Parts: sequence; C-alpha cells; structure tokens
Amino acid sequence: MGYAGGATKNPTYHNLGDHSETIQIDFDPERVSYEELLAVFWLSHNPVHRPWSRQYMSAVFHHNERQRELALKTRAEEEAKRRARVYTEIIPAAQFYLAENYHQKYWLRQVKELIREFREMYPRDEDLVNSTAAARINGFIAGYGSAGTLKKELKSYGLSREGEHKLLHIARMLEAEKARV
Repeated sequence: MGYAGGATKNPTYHNLGDHSETIQIDFDPERVSYEELLAVFWLSHNPVHRPWSRQYMSAVFHHNERQRELALKTRAEEEAKRRARVYTEIIPAAQFYLAENYHQKYWLRQVKELIREFREMYPRDEDLVNSTAAARINGFIAGYGSAGTLKKELKSYGLSREGEHKLLHIARMLEAEKARV
C-alpha cells in the first residue's frame, strides 16, 4: 500500500497532496503475465463509478509502452462489456511512496492473535511489509481466496497450530457469509 500519481514529495496519509492511494505489484512475468494482472484488476472493483476524490481514483500505472497499450485495450473492452464509461485512468508510473507502517497489512493487523505471531517472525516493519506470507494472510482475512485454497497453503505460513485454526475459522466464516449474500 502506498501513494503514487502526483507531484507532492514524500506524501503521507494526512498530507497526500495530489497522489492516490494505490498498491505496487512486483511480479515475475514468467509466472504471471501483465494481462493476467489486468484481468484481476478489472474484476476487483467497479470502474464505472466516478471517484469522489483523486485519493481513491481507479488507475493503472504503466511502466512501458506495451503495458500502456494493454491497459488501454482492456479498459476499452471493459467499457464495451459494461456498456458504460470506465473512469479508470491510465497513467505513466513514476515515484511510488510506501504508506506509513500502520497502513500496511491492515486486515492482518486487526486479528491480534495472528499479528502477534507475525511480529515474532518479523519484528521489523519492513520485513512484515515485504512478507509474502503476511500478504497472503492479509488477503484471506480481507475475504479474498477460499478456505480450500487456504487449507492447501496453510502449513507454508509458519503459524502456530492456534494461528492456523484462527485463520481457517476466519476464512470459513467469510465464505459462509458470502454464500448467504
């Protein structure tokens, strides 16, 4: 989680300037393509709603001409599919500023038993922020992913037995809640 898209130097949550809240994804194109990332992006939000502020706008930040072309192409496809204007901006990537520590792994930080375990594994905030396991668990707690997928991956996270049970319980509750809706 961080800030990008503006000219303000060293933005913070309370002094965002002209930046937007965003994420930066480092990916291995041998394992996942840019097109696959764009597909997830379009499925993950509703881009036809006009943002009420620049802070929360929908944007794709591209690093080269090929990424820009793919972002424009998929935005046009979304507009055709939705039969509505898509407000997502396609912007050249520039400086990305990491958000303050308290914004990182937000959902994980809400579960005291799990964040306690991760703090033991990663006492430095920088290490917690960069942890793939913490990112995966944060996503599961936020409601992304299935209990089945979690169960397959669970042993790789380094949690205690109690932590594993807590996380599975959360995932199952979220799944049941989605099924009711």
